[in-house]
This record gives sequence, structure tokens and C-alpha cells, in this order.
Amino acid sequence: MFAEIITIGDEILIGQIIDTNSAFIAQELNKIGVSVYQISSVQDERLHILEALKEAEARADVIIITGGLGPTKDDITKHTLCEYFNDTLVESKEVLAHVEAIFKKHLGIPLLEVNKNQALVPSRSDVLHNEFGTAPGMWIKSEGKVFVSLPGVPFEMKNLITTKVIPRIIKEFKRPYIVHKTIITYGIGESSLADRISSVEDNLPSMVKLAYLPSLGSVRLRLSAKGNDSEQLNAMVNIEAEKIKNLLGDIILGEAGDEPVEFVIAQLLTKKGMSLGTAESCTGGKIAQQITSIPGASAYFKGSIVSYATETKIELLKVSKATIDQFSVVSAEVAVEMATNLRKILKTDFAIATTGNAGPTKGDSDAEVGTVFIAVVSPKATVVEKYLMGSQRERIVQKTVNKAFEMLQKEILKF
Repeated sequence: MFAEIITIGDEILIGQIIDTNSAFIAQELNKIGVSVYQISSVQDERLHILEALKEAEARADVIIITGGLGPTKDDITKHTLCEYFNDTLVESKEVLAHVEAIFKKHLGIPLLEVNKNQALVPSRSDVLHNEFGTAPGMWIKSEGKVFVSLPGVPFEMKNLITTKVIPRIIKEFKRPYIVHKTIITYGIGESSLADRISSVEDNLPSMVKLAYLPSLGSVRLRLSAKGNDSEQLNAMVNIEAEKIKNLLGDIILGEAGDEPVEFVIAQLLTKKGMSLGTAESCTGGKIAQQITSIPGASAYFKGSIVSYATETKIELLKVSKATIDQFSVVSAEVAVEMATNLRKILKTDFAIATTGNAGPTKGDSDAEVGTVFIAVVSPKATVVEKYLMGSQRERIVQKTVNKAFEMLQKEILKF
């Protein structure tokens, strides 16, 4: 079973916003055995939308459209859908009442005539109630195909996908199973990794596929299988995963789904009832940002001190000036004091500290650009490592974040 995703909006095509909607929709469809055949982004332009709909209908069983559902004249999705299906717009009393309630309760202003247009929907569509916004979702059936139109606002779209669209696809379509297993490796490049596991990759069963998903400092190996027997698929994937693990035992960081490593860490900390804090210099709070992007992070994350300047390390993190004078602000000794003192200040089980030169200048240290020290302190151990992360600022920072998570996960798994 195939789906296509069409995002509508000039703002995507000019790079004003990043299309995160398609990634989310594709992930949710994949979970229920629906393969995405193609993702397209089109202009807010009638002929372009009509052409995209026609092409998608020829290839897919479900076509999901996001964007172009606002009240202004440049939002033409509903009108174009009516043209495509030779339909007309009618007023939905349910949607109109919802829009009126939003304006009265949350905005405190009279409902403008233009906003009443949000209640207009194609007559043949089933309205999907959008509890978080004024633009409803719409479900249209046509000759065995399904077209779903959703608002482009991410949190509105996500709620509609998870509560309305996915359950209805499950109910109305017979779908195959899709099974994934991901092995996370570190410290080795994609080509070297492929060489080490070539004997397994060359002899995979026809139903099993292997994908390499590289990121800075890490490569994820994702085994996937698709078919009608979930037990058989899981068994096949597990067998191949064990073969790979036997070849890569020394460089395996762990196993996961497609979720980021900070999500895996969140699960570990929650399960063990342990807490975390970060003391960041060269990463500028990026570790904390990625941790707190996960809902519920307050259960295990106590906070962060971004001690970018040397005086901040001394004043807030109580790093000894003598240590800095003797070893330099970019050193293993300073990283350890940062993490050790933060753990005491915030009373956490784990603390991460980063200090380094991300460039373009050396800052308060003579260490070469790209030099980074990362310390992880726990009730059982103090671990500190030195890394040379290259010379490009953004890559240095992200590689440091990734390596910090890698080190942290290793320490958590010791408990």
C-alpha cells in the first residue's frame, strides 16, 4: 500500500520554513505499514496543485495534503479540491460553531467575515475536527482512493494525523506489516562499516533491507522487512541483527528505533529514576536544548549552566582559577571540575560538561580550533575524553553534542 504527501506553500519553496510535516507524516504512515512513494512540495497555484493531485492519484492509495487552508485569498486548497472533484463548497455548521467558539474564548474579538470561510468545505468531504485550530481536516474518497487535506500548522496537523487520519486508515485499509530494527554504531565511517559487514549484507533475505543512516560521529544501521506475517518478519530481522552485532561488538553503542539518541537517554533515565544536568561551554546550551525538546524532560533533567566565558565558569560553576591557570580553560581538568561541581549544585545523578574551541578564533585558550574535552560524572565514575572535531564551527558543536550523548548513554547503562 502506497501513500503520497503533498505540501502546499510558497514559503516552503523559497526556504522561509522547513517542511517538517512530511517527515512526521511519513514516520506515522510507516509505523502502520503504509509506504510513502513520493513527497512533493508545490506552490500556492491552482494548476500546480491540480497537476500534483493527478500524478499522486495515479501512484498512491492515500494522498495526504498539508497547507493552504487559511482564510486569506492565497489559501486556495479547498477551492482547488472542489475543481479537481467537480464539487462545490458548503458551510459546515460544526466547523462554524467551533470557529466562533475559538474567537470568543481565546481571541476575545468578533468573528470576521473572512474567518467564516474556514467553515466552507467540499460537499463530498468528511470533516476531521481540528480541536487546536480553525481550519478543519477533510477526508475525501474517490474511486477507491483517499485524499486527506490537513492544515499546515505542525501541531494542528500532528494531532489530526494521530487522532483522526491514522486510526481511519487502519480501519479502512488492509496493510502489510513493516518491521524495523536499528543498531547504533560509533567511531567508524560508513564505508569502513560497510566493509566489515559485507558478508551479512550480501546474503540478506530478499524481504530484508539494510540502510545506512550516518550522522556526525555515528552511523545507524536500520534493518527493515515488509510482509504479511509479523512474527516471521521479526524473526528474520532479529537473526540478521545478531549476525551484524557479532561482527561489530566493539563499536556498537546500542539499539533503538528511529528516535534520536536523546530520546533513548530519556527512556533510560526515566526507567532508572535518575537525573541529569549539563554544564556547557563550547556547545552553548545545545545539549540541554535537545534534551528539553522531548516532552516530559522535567522528570529527569534538572537544568543547565551555560558557562561560555571563563569568568562564568569560575563564578557560577566554582571552577578553580588555579586549575584554569595551570591547565587552560580548554582542558580535561576544567571539564571534570565543571561536571563535578554542577552535579553538586543541581544535586543530579549525572552531569555532562563540555569545554573546547569551536572557532573561528581560539578564545580564552591556546588550544587549536576543534579541540574539545567532554566529561561525564556519575555516582560510580568520572570519565573525560579529548576529541579533535575538525575546523568547521557548526560541525564541531554538533559532533560534540553527539559524542556527549554517546558517552552519557554508556555511563547510564552501567547502572
